[in-house]
Amino acid sequence: MELGAVSLATMTANITCYAPVQGLSTCLDTLCAQAYGSGHKHLVGLQLQRMTYLLWMLLLPIVTLWWYSGRVLGSIIPDPDTAALAGMYLRVLILGTPGVAAFESGKRFVQAQGLFHATTFVLLIGAPLNVVANWFFVWRLELGFSGAAAAVVFTQNLLPFLLFLYVRFIEGMECWNGLSRRAFSNWGPMIKLALPGMIMVEAQYFAFEVLTLAASQFGSAHLAAQSVLVTVTSTTFNIPFPLSIAASTRVANLIGARLSGAARTSAKVALVAGCLVGCFNLTLLSSLRFKLPYLFTNDEEVAAIVSQTLPVCAVLQVFDALAAISHGLLRGIGRQGIGGYTNLFSYYLIALPISFSTGWYLGWKLDGLWFGVAIGLAVVSSVELCYLYHADWEHAVDEAEARMQSDHAHPVEMK
Repeated sequence: MELGAVSLATMTANITCYAPVQGLSTCLDTLCAQAYGSGHKHLVGLQLQRMTYLLWMLLLPIVTLWWYSGRVLGSIIPDPDTAALAGMYLRVLILGTPGVAAFESGKRFVQAQGLFHATTFVLLIGAPLNVVANWFFVWRLELGFSGAAAAVVFTQNLLPFLLFLYVRFIEGMECWNGLSRRAFSNWGPMIKLALPGMIMVEAQYFAFEVLTLAASQFGSAHLAAQSVLVTVTSTTFNIPFPLSIAASTRVANLIGARLSGAARTSAKVALVAGCLVGCFNLTLLSSLRFKLPYLFTNDEEVAAIVSQTLPVCAVLQVFDALAAISHGLLRGIGRQGIGGYTNLFSYYLIALPISFSTGWYLGWKLDGLWFGVAIGLAVVSSVELCYLYHADWEHAVDEAEARMQSDHAHPVEMK
């Protein structure tokens, strides 16, 4: 019951908070990196403040929803005890939401300066402390289930604090000129980029949650296999995703510096790297299709389902890698809207209908669900690559300069 409650609470938290926060903060991949590349370094810290304040404001309705989530989930989930436990878990997680928002913004602040190792050091400290926190809250204080949530809250608030210490005492302070009243003005350019970024991330999160719910209709074995496949594909996605972040930052820096030619060259290098990573993941999953399932389960039925579906997931890797790189490049040139609307169209008008049709009507079950996702990602990567090929990169440079001038027109006001 506790495991089911945590899964339900985590799914709710992902859809209602973590995905929107992550999506909204992606606008800093454009704004902070372009400001840094243009030499207007004080604007990097200013954009950090704006995004953090915006996210904290948007947490108010989320906190209200989570506080009453036990009742909301109870009206949806047939098991009232599981819904009540999930609601209790989410109530505790409320205390960690400010830290989540601050860390998502802080990551972009250091990444815009090319300090990618900053978050790595923070996580190297935070990860083992998370283990200690779980032991302390769950067993030492004997808080049990609520202690597990308290450990999550501790870690969520610890990470931005550690990142602050890194910037303050090691490196990154060159882009911080202190708090400014200007952070409460000129939110238009930020919101214009933030909303499509949220759609881009939220559309993908929600689509995969729908697939998991759909897989549960085929029985417990297929649901367990779906959990394994989601874990495997999420793990392999963590190879092209850092490339996407690096490409986004590099291209945005060059756009800010008005070097559109160099930005296009960097984009081509990133796409070639994405192809290589996608092919590597395809080879990995294909060659280990009969061995990977046993890293997660000893159940022969579940392992057989996973092995049967892995070839579809393997082909998906190429499109997933290209889509990840394309998303990053779109953020670099300030075109989150293209990615957001492409994701909506591809996942909900193409991927999910195909998944349901092949999964149920053709009887492919889990193979069919993932086949639809593969087609959807193929459409996403094709549309975005076509747009990037025909995009006016000089216009992106002019837009970046206009955004900079809108902030640079007034003297920096420190508080």
